[in-house]
Amino acid sequence: MFEGFFQPLAKAPDFPEGFEWINADEPLTIPKLRGSVVVLDFWTYCCINCMHTLPTLAQLEEKYREKPVVFIGVHSGKFFTEQEASNVKSAVARYEIRHPVVVDREMQIWRKFQVNAWPTILIIDPAGTIVYKQSGEGQRDEIDDTIEVLLQNHAKKGTLAKSPLQIHNSWKVPDHLLSFPGKISISKTGKMALSDSNHNRILVTDISGKILHVIGSGKSGLGDGDFASAKFFRPQGVVWRGNEIFVADTENHALRKINLEQNLVETVAGTGKQGPWISAGGKGKSVSITSPWDVAVRDNLIYVAMAGNHQIWTYDAESQMILPYAGSGHENIIDGPVRSAQLAQPSGLSIFGDDLYFADSEVSAIRKIDLTSNNVKTIVGRGLFEFGYQDGNVDDALLQHPLGLCAVSDTIFVADTYNSAIRTIDLKNTQVATLIGKTEKNLVCLPGNPQCDILPLYEPSDVEFYGNKLYITDTNNHLIRTFDLSTNSLDTLDVRI
Repeated sequence: MFEGFFQPLAKAPDFPEGFEWINADEPLTIPKLRGSVVVLDFWTYCCINCMHTLPTLAQLEEKYREKPVVFIGVHSGKFFTEQEASNVKSAVARYEIRHPVVVDREMQIWRKFQVNAWPTILIIDPAGTIVYKQSGEGQRDEIDDTIEVLLQNHAKKGTLAKSPLQIHNSWKVPDHLLSFPGKISISKTGKMALSDSNHNRILVTDISGKILHVIGSGKSGLGDGDFASAKFFRPQGVVWRGNEIFVADTENHALRKINLEQNLVETVAGTGKQGPWISAGGKGKSVSITSPWDVAVRDNLIYVAMAGNHQIWTYDAESQMILPYAGSGHENIIDGPVRSAQLAQPSGLSIFGDDLYFADSEVSAIRKIDLTSNNVKTIVGRGLFEFGYQDGNVDDALLQHPLGLCAVSDTIFVADTYNSAIRTIDLKNTQVATLIGKTEKNLVCLPGNPQCDILPLYEPSDVEFYGNKLYITDTNNHLIRTFDLSTNSLDTLDVRI
């Protein structure tokens, strides 16, 4: 039995005045919601468990759309960046959230409702009483059962509204050529693969940005076949292996392979269903995996950043076995042998020499695995709630939820996502510096290029080095940017048909 399941807990406090609401043209209040079953989802947009909960809520919203049931997201941000309403609005668009979301300023609503974990679901009955409270993902049946019973009981009592509450939302998601581009990989011959994540497709361009292949129909789903009919669902990581591209098809919980010679897309691992927290792995398509976020390749092995269970896995292109490699599955920042080390939502991978570098986003860290000794070592980062913006020695430097990186010789270029910056880590001198970054709240490109004042980076998710330039997925600007390391100039890549 879950905490509070069908048991009255307390009267629901009202939402504070003056908070920003997204997907609702006017604030909602507890008195206004009387007569409806209200489902509150306390979330923060960095959290992989919160992402896993959103499809459940979307399914239930559709089921009860003709009933007096209201779903409300309460965004109580963990990171500094997640506490700004404009950034939450971008996240709501990225995850295609249809229900109202209130931006919980300074976590005041979180404290009022005595929440202590992401995600947490609360259900308020039509009389305004909290009757259900439970944290963690995987609550679909319990939420569904609670709603059903409340609808029945309050219909009998006469305390249920006769029709659904009408919530007006005039905000529309802008249309762009790219939509929240996620990751980039550039082949030795200068072809670029990029994940056009919210358009559910992979693009292949030349180095000037001219589109050579559009891979995927644009409709969300898990479907193999030719480039026009294949389906992806918010893919992220891409990596070249010869004339093939491996794709971390994140929200399909699958690893896909694109064959450019045959113009075919094939699922090589994953069932399309989210896998368990702990899994022994097995033969490719027979194994359920969890939110693969990035991929890197070395010979026949594809390394997969399995953000959903805080591990890195390997897929063997010859044997077709997909197996856990690094991380115990517990979320933290603990170094040591790969099997006992603890990772925290690894989201970016880069191999240089015998080292696999990874962006461990929830601990705001850059870490590496020595592929010969199979040991994990942290380069920058301290803990789940230690983050910020600070250059200097690696022991003192701070990042904020980095999602991408690229290792080149003794330098690591980092997409420091929530700082909207590109940082560099000098491994020889153990120094972290800002290459493209910010001064106070005004984002600027360093050193003093006036072009960069026009359009700063906005939550970049990846960075790739090629031909003395950096190629950057400027995710929330819906652009690909280039930074010329010889002239220190930041430009926008002309991605075009």
